[in-house]
Amino acid sequence: QVQLVESGGGLVQAGGSLRLSCAASGRTFSSYRMGWFRQSPGKEREFVATISWNGGSTYYADSVKGRFTISRDNAKNTVYLRMNSLKPEDTAVYYCAGAGGLGAGTLAYEYDYWGRGTQVTVSS
Repeated sequence: QVQLVESGGGLVQAGGSLRLSCAASGRTFSSYRMGWFRQSPGKEREFVATISWNGGSTYYADSVKGRFTISRDNAKNTVYLRMNSLKPEDTAVYYCAGAGGLGAGTLAYEYDYWGRGTQVTVSS
């Protein structure tokens, strides 16, 4: 069992930066692929970024590539999402998720555990 708690969201102006954190409980965190998804009102939850269990592989949605960076610290049971050059269209609730399977990690159904989300609002 893994419990996930996101933090670091907030209100930022366009062009600004935020770093989201996701703290995980449970001894098996280091074996899980981790991902970030986001959801804005009236839209489906969408993939943002994913990182392999050891941090050796990352993958990003085209909409955030070059602006966002996913990383993890297995010693701290934490995964991060650094978001630079934020745009108003990045406004959403951001969710952290953990996957125990072997999928690519870009689809929500691949993930077994989810946090409750943290709100990110980017003003123009």
